[in-house]
Amino acid sequence: MTVTNQRTTRLIDGRRLRGERTRAAALDAAVELASTDGLDGLTLGRLADRLGVSKSGLFTHWPDKETLQLAVIDRARGQWAEHVVRPALDGRSGVRALWALHEQRLDFYARGALPGGCFFVAAQTEFDDRPGPVQDCLRAQLREWEVLLVSLVQDAVRAGELRQDTSPDLLAYEFDALGQAAVTRSRLLDREAVFAHARASFLLRLRELCTDPGLLPNR
Repeated sequence: MTVTNQRTTRLIDGRRLRGERTRAAALDAAVELASTDGLDGLTLGRLADRLGVSKSGLFTHWPDKETLQLAVIDRARGQWAEHVVRPALDGRSGVRALWALHEQRLDFYARGALPGGCFFVAAQTEFDDRPGPVQDCLRAQLREWEVLLVSLVQDAVRAGELRQDTSPDLLAYEFDALGQAAVTRSRLLDREAVFAHARASFLLRLRELCTDPGLLPNR
C-alpha cells in the first residue's frame, strides 16, 4: 500500500469513527428525550439542537422520523441489557437471578438513569393504540422481555427453588407490573416509599413460592 493510500484509509477510518461516535451520542440523547417527551415528540431538529450539531448531519444516519424512532428503540434495548439484565444475571441463576433482576431494575429507576424513569414504559403507553412499525417493534421488545422473565421462573422451578405449582406466566406478569407501577408512582408520590414497596412486595411473593427462603434476603 502506498503512502497516499494509507493516508486515505486513515482519513476514511477517522471519518467513520467520528460518524459512529456522533450516532451513538445522538441515540443516547434521543433515549433520554423520549423517556420524558415521548417518541412522537422526537425530531431530528430538536436532537440536533440538543447535541449542538447540524440537522443535515443527522439525516445521513436517519432519513426520516420513523427510522430514528426505530433506532432509538434498539438503542434503549441495548442500554437495558447493559445496565439491568447483564449485571443481574452475571454468575446467578434460579431464584437469585430473578431477585437480582428485580433489584437491578428498581435501582436503574431509582438512581434516575433516564430523566423520565423508563423509556419503555413511556413508549409503550404512547404507542399502545397506534398500529405500525414502531408499535410492532415495541411489541417485539416487550415479548422478548416477557420471554426472559418466564424462562427465569421456569429455570427456578426446574431447579427446585420455586414450588412446582408456580405459574411462570403469572409470576412474570407480577414482576413486570410491580416495576411499571414503581416508575409511574415514583414520579407522583414519595419515591423512597414507592421503591421500598415495590421491593418488599416482590420479595414477599418470592418467599411464598421459594422452597428455600435462605436463597433470598431476609427483608
